[in-house]
Amino acid sequence: MTAQSGAADIAVRAIAIVDDNAALEGPLLPILHDLQEEFGCVPEEAVPVIANRLNLSRAEVHGVVSFYPDFHHTPSGRHVLKVCRAEACQSMGGEKIADRVRSALGIDWHETTPDGAVTLEPVYCLGLCSCAPAAMLDGEVTGRLDETRLAPLLDEAQR
Repeated sequence: MTAQSGAADIAVRAIAIVDDNAALEGPLLPILHDLQEEFGCVPEEAVPVIANRLNLSRAEVHGVVSFYPDFHHTPSGRHVLKVCRAEACQSMGGEKIADRVRSALGIDWHETTPDGAVTLEPVYCLGLCSCAPAAMLDGEVTGRLDETRLAPLLDEAQR
């Protein structure tokens, strides 16, 4: 498949997704969620399609995609590990946990391991301040992280 045919396939699927959601009030977020579910990201090629079909500017669509940290223009790894960077977690040893995670995975924030297993994301509150430090792997939160609780989390992420 050439890059041009790949872009055409994305555009065709994006049109279908936009049309499926266009009648909703405030359809942009549901469209972006559906695109991300379909492609693992919101492909750049879909932005002009969305803008055209919803009578928005490309900048407006891009602004929404870039505002929400869970939308990406490139696919995430098979697992997404989010480590809390908020003050409560930092005050309870979160920086040491973050350093350990980055070192163990060999990547930095917003990167994916070369094998595509894990994408590492900072998050600025998981709502577990009383159980700090905290992380979330594939939507499941873990609090009171220390070396003992971190090891199985990293093992699971790397599978």
